[in-house]
Amino acid sequence: MLEGSRMNRIIKGRTLLLTQGDITDATTAAIVNAANQHLAGGGGVDGAIHRAGGPTIMAECGRIGGCSTGDAVATGAGNLNVNHVIHAVAPIWRGGQVGEAELLSSAYRRSLETADQLGDGTVTFPSLGTGAYGYPIDQAARIALRTVADYLNGQTQIEEVTFVLFSERDLDTYRQALEELE
Repeated sequence: MLEGSRMNRIIKGRTLLLTQGDITDATTAAIVNAANQHLAGGGGVDGAIHRAGGPTIMAECGRIGGCSTGDAVATGAGNLNVNHVIHAVAPIWRGGQVGEAELLSSAYRRSLETADQLGDGTVTFPSLGTGAYGYPIDQAARIALRTVADYLNGQTQIEEVTFVLFSERDLDTYRQALEELE
C-alpha cells in the first residue's frame, strides 16, 4: 500500500495522483522504472525495482539489450504486484542546453504510449531523471506533469496516472508544480 499524503486532479475524466511512498508497493497495471540506456540495473528506483521484482526482469532487459534516452520499453514484472515494468530513460542533466527538456518529456510520453499499447489502464511513475542523473526536480516536475496532463487530454485508455515521490520534499515540489499547471 502506498503511504503519505495525496493530491489529485481530474483531467478529462482521468485521475492524476501525487503521493509519497515506495513505487515497488504500487498495485497499478504498470510501473515505470528510471532505467539507464543499457537496462543494466543500478541504484535508486532502478535498483529497488530490480530487487523487488527478482531476476526475471533483468533477464528480459538483457534480451531487449538497451533503450535510447527519451524512449521506453516494457518487460514483465517478476515478483511485483503489477503487470508490466516500463523502463524509461531520462536524460542526464547537462545544464539544460542540450535538449534535456524534450528528452525528459519524451521519456514520459513514450512510457504512456507503451502502457496504452499494452492495455495498461493505470500507471505509476517515479520522478524520472532527478536522482543520479541530476535533473533539477522543480523543472522535472513541471515537465512531467505537463506531459502527462497533455497525454491524458488526448485519446488514451489510461484512466489513472500516479506519481510516487520518494520524500515529502519531492512531493511538495510536485504539488507546487501541479498547482502551477492549473
